[in-house]
Amino acid sequence: MAKLQMKPLFCILFIVIILQHSRPTKSQEVEDESEFSYSENNERGPSRWGEIHEEWGACSNGTMQSPIDMFNQRVQIVSHLGKLKRSYKPANATLRNRGHDMMLRFDGEAGAIEINGTEYALQQCHWHSPSEHTINGRRFDLEAHLVHEGADGKIAVIGIMYKIGRPDPFLLSLEEDLTAITDTTEAERAVGVMNPRGIKFGSRKYYRYIGSLTAPPCTENVVWSFVQKVRTVTREQVRLLRVAVHDDSDTNARPLQPINERWIQLFKPDDKEN
Repeated sequence: MAKLQMKPLFCILFIVIILQHSRPTKSQEVEDESEFSYSENNERGPSRWGEIHEEWGACSNGTMQSPIDMFNQRVQIVSHLGKLKRSYKPANATLRNRGHDMMLRFDGEAGAIEINGTEYALQQCHWHSPSEHTINGRRFDLEAHLVHEGADGKIAVIGIMYKIGRPDPFLLSLEEDLTAITDTTEAERAVGVMNPRGIKFGSRKYYRYIGSLTAPPCTENVVWSFVQKVRTVTREQVRLLRVAVHDDSDTNARPLQPINERWIQLFKPDDKEN
């Protein structure tokens, strides 16, 4: 009888354990960025992020943190990675002030990218100025992150760098909404249907490395794909992204992190693919 009574109890315990381990981890960046700062002079600055919350510990003790400097001595040129396969499509979107950056959140299905046979659905894009990553020590004026999430909760980010020059067409389409949100205390503004294909890559060549989110919780094992071509943006577009945030800061770029033992791959198509 005792054995019969133990069986239901064992089953319940087994189910509880499975449920606990099947919960998705907190992999996305925090939605409310007011708890941390980008100023090193602040007690909540980048070097202290890992101390603010236990679950942000990777910000201090992680070994695969981002951003990094993608310098030539650590770059391996490869052709086997294949081009970035994206199947983006128009979807309703919301412009959100997260506290330190402007995020364009896609509220419907906005398509996906495919990496090594795995699909990662596009969730949002946001901007950092100046750029967080550098190429051979050179920092650029703006960096866009297109954040994607797989069915298993893992993250893949496409990064695009910009230098001052001609206007960026996609940001141009958001100018009216950015201006409107600058003149209000509202944190969100519906912007209607946006087509993420309007975010141009301009090149099939890209860098690939494994890193982390560049804001808390600094989750690691993020697949980074950085378009090699540096695109252009106007000073006014960069300024508008900053003033719309209302955080009285000139920057929202995390300092460079140690590359440690990591290598960076640079995908260049074979001549027959050109």
